[in-house]
Amino acid sequence: MKFLFYNLTLISIFVFGNSVIAQNIVVDDTYSAQQLVENVLVNSPCAAVSNFSVSGDTFSNGAQSYGFFSYSGSDFPFSNGIVLSTSRASRTAGPNDNLIDEGSTSWQGDFDLEQALEINGTFNATALEFDFTPLTSKISFDYIFASEEYQGTAPCRYSDGFAFLLKVAGSTNEYQNLALVPGTSIPVKVTTVHPEIQGSSGCVAQNESFFGSYNNSVHPINFNGQTIVMTAEANVTPGVTYHIKLVIADEENIRYDSAIFLGGGSFDVGVDLGTDRLLATQNPLCPGENVVLNATQSGSNTYQWFKDGLAITGETNPTYTVTDDGFYEVEVSINSSTCVAKGEITIEYSTAPILVNQTITQCDINSDGITNYNLSVLNSLITNGDAQLSNVTYYENLSDAQLGVNAIANPTNYQNLSTNQLTATATNSFGCIGFATIDLQIATNSVPAITPISTCDLDATQDGLTLIDLSSTVTPTLLSGFPSSFTASYFSNENDAILNLNPLNTNFTNTTPNQQTIYGKVVDGINCIGITPIQININTFTPSNFDDETVYLCNGTSVVLSVAGGFSSYDWSNGEIDNSIIATTSGNYSVTVSDANGCEKTKNFNVVESSSATINDVVINDFAGNNNSIEIIATGSGIYEYSLDGLNYQSSPLFFGLSPNAYTVYVKDTNQCGIVTKVVYVLDYPRFFTPNGDGTNDVWRIKRIQFLDDALINIFDRFGKLIISLNQDSIGWNGTYNGIDLPSTDYWFVITLNNGKTIKGNFSLKR
Repeated sequence: MKFLFYNLTLISIFVFGNSVIAQNIVVDDTYSAQQLVENVLVNSPCAAVSNFSVSGDTFSNGAQSYGFFSYSGSDFPFSNGIVLSTSRASRTAGPNDNLIDEGSTSWQGDFDLEQALEINGTFNATALEFDFTPLTSKISFDYIFASEEYQGTAPCRYSDGFAFLLKVAGSTNEYQNLALVPGTSIPVKVTTVHPEIQGSSGCVAQNESFFGSYNNSVHPINFNGQTIVMTAEANVTPGVTYHIKLVIADEENIRYDSAIFLGGGSFDVGVDLGTDRLLATQNPLCPGENVVLNATQSGSNTYQWFKDGLAITGETNPTYTVTDDGFYEVEVSINSSTCVAKGEITIEYSTAPILVNQTITQCDINSDGITNYNLSVLNSLITNGDAQLSNVTYYENLSDAQLGVNAIANPTNYQNLSTNQLTATATNSFGCIGFATIDLQIATNSVPAITPISTCDLDATQDGLTLIDLSSTVTPTLLSGFPSSFTASYFSNENDAILNLNPLNTNFTNTTPNQQTIYGKVVDGINCIGITPIQININTFTPSNFDDETVYLCNGTSVVLSVAGGFSSYDWSNGEIDNSIIATTSGNYSVTVSDANGCEKTKNFNVVESSSATINDVVINDFAGNNNSIEIIATGSGIYEYSLDGLNYQSSPLFFGLSPNAYTVYVKDTNQCGIVTKVVYVLDYPRFFTPNGDGTNDVWRIKRIQFLDDALINIFDRFGKLIISLNQDSIGWNGTYNGIDLPSTDYWFVITLNNGKTIKGNFSLKR
């Protein structure tokens, strides 16, 4: 974004006069292409230049999009040079207080630029072109790319394009683009060179080390941002004529202009001595290493080599061998002409890695002097834990190590068949090698034999597999008599123990049921003291009938809790030590038994109190025909079942569909703590009677009503007239009223019980 401080600018011009102007670049757009190349860019007798052309837009006032610039301040790297712009060249001069945003769609783009950058839709192109014939093998020149698109989040999406295109003159070869991010094939653009852009629409930094700055409002050039001074370079063939095209254009639209600033006199035709060898760029030389600098140019030439600015006496050959740090230069006088080609390179040396010599002692099981070593345990000791050192490699002699040949193929399993002294190497981050001597020694096995270890299978599944804490069951015995600094480790086989491979966890679960042999190893640091086999026996214990059990205790009684006899010991939770106890109260009891091996098993008893029931009530629903029912209400600490015949029991206290009768209800404790009973009656009335003297249904009466105290029965005719009153002792109604037979019809009754309950219904008299 531009910041337009008009009042401040006017005051500054008034107060400081020409001094303000002197702080900005000054642009002259009257230079021709030849003048720009010969008088400004190329300042070397080592290249012949010709065939000059420049293209851009001629604005209505005659202004050009290219020109010469000069600068006398300290805020811009170039004191003079060439500017190529997608706007009027004069607009590129500071201060940076307005947006350069001009041009037109009629101002064409550039096809070669589009091909080189693989883009489309360029506008407002400016290109400076010329041919040159170098006398040496390298060209280079300095430049800065500046753009108004260095603002906001635009660097994440938008960039104008530029390129420095080189090819052999007159050839159909493709152009080579020299305007690349150093060390890559990425073209320099706003989108490829910028810092991190914050915000939801932002993006990560791209090649930030080559970004110069966001420019403030008083900057010498009128652009929002710029790169650092960058160098375009190429290797060329002396005597061959090349064509170079320096071109810039707006991409996609004509908005937000950009420019290239080429350093005056920076087009250098020199000698390529190669890339600097620096610690900072991870490519220094290693101690003892040398590099041959080759400045050879065709023709009858003279050479002079320099180190740190001073001529090296007697070094006048085309090549020079570097053996120590320094800034090296060469001057080559080409064919005794005025062309003096120069080359330079900085050489730095890395220090050699410092490795630590080691001695490793290994156990020799059969005492034949030959054993196997896991050399990898030495890696961190050799490098002294330096994370910058890597690639530890082992050799059987120093000569092989120095040549980097015949490395030990499997250092984790090396057998000392030919030597007891090895050489180890490691490299630093620069690839420089250090050396260490490794002495191989053999220990006399001084670890005593271990008596077999017996343990019990302690988990729920008695399969002969169990978790064993080796640190508590074996280690104290294994390390007995050794210094406290010695340590023990365990392995499943002898070879792993020797090579220190696949150590077992000290919380070890055996993999072979009932009996397994493992190997214990005693070490002092990395040095083996001894290895011994250890037999582990796992005893199982599976007594029968040891599942947890629930036992019921009837009120006022006792119960015997017992397990089988014949075990080595019994330990009851109440302190008793026999195979059985008598429990008189409910609760949890347990017994732990052991066998001859000391293995234990525990059985738990849950003693639950139970009792016979108390029948609190029997709810009778009678006089309901097929819906007659009984519900038994009982309480107690047991679990109860119910019956009406003492034979067939059910868990429900409800009985339905009962005929009129006397019933004995039974309530049984399922835990055998007793049965209680009660006699009850279910009554009902006849739905009709036939008083015809045949001896069957001659009277209407309710069976067993005599068991109900003070029951009163009133019978009415259909008009509500009381016909007769009966009690529980009456023999019933014979169908007469005052000795006269009543007609066949329906009659009604009301039964009143002593608890106030009334029962109403009707029946039929049939003759």
